[in-house]
Amino acid sequence: MSLRNKFYFASDFHLGTAHYAQSREREDRIVRWLDFIKEDAAELYLVGDIFDFWFEYKHAVPKGYVRFLGKLAELSDLGVKIIMFKGNHDMWMFGYLKQEIGVDIISDDLVIEKSGKRFYIHHGDGLGPGDRKYKILKQIFRSSLCQWLFARVHPNLGIGIARAWSGHSRIAGAKKETFLHEQHEWLVQYSKEVLQKEHFDYFVFGHRHLPLDITLSAASRYVNLGEWINYNTYAVFDGNDLSLCYFEKEA
Repeated sequence: MSLRNKFYFASDFHLGTAHYAQSREREDRIVRWLDFIKEDAAELYLVGDIFDFWFEYKHAVPKGYVRFLGKLAELSDLGVKIIMFKGNHDMWMFGYLKQEIGVDIISDDLVIEKSGKRFYIHHGDGLGPGDRKYKILKQIFRSSLCQWLFARVHPNLGIGIARAWSGHSRIAGAKKETFLHEQHEWLVQYSKEVLQKEHFDYFVFGHRHLPLDITLSAASRYVNLGEWINYNTYAVFDGNDLSLCYFEKEA
């Protein structure tokens, strides 16, 4: 039996975005990746926007994703600890995935320590300078009143509205993001601000949709996990170092 000693990180699958066939193809690829890591994974961190939209009604959830959810259940049953973060597209996760699969749901940031290395993990939405409009919207969407009101809407209408909204997001057109200078990469700037107050060996984020591995100091790095429409990127910590990797990368 293989030793479970690795910690995996991935984000921004955006399952459900674009056409059904494209989402299913992406789901199959993600399932292959989960099969690839299941022998040595101790913990799996899914760092937000796993679904392009998610809302848990009392007796209904968005249909689909059965292969992905089934594979997560398989990993959980094998003893892999699964931690799923709320992103800006799937912030309305409540107790369903915890009950059915055993995943732990994280609403904001998470600090962990592995083999003496400290990690700061967050989806990345609403952090750093600027983007005040979204920060206000996030407070509204995260409010219990907003969630209660949306739950009063019939799922056919509510999910339909959400799908239409998601269709206009920056990931829906499969456009690749471009690197900004470090001074304009807001999550890099946020990491540097945190680093002035407290040491972390690794800052791990999603949301940016661009795989990045940037040195912040002699002992600290910023890693963005990218997304799975264009890049199929993930990170793995083997107890010594955190590596940004590509799955099924074309030659």
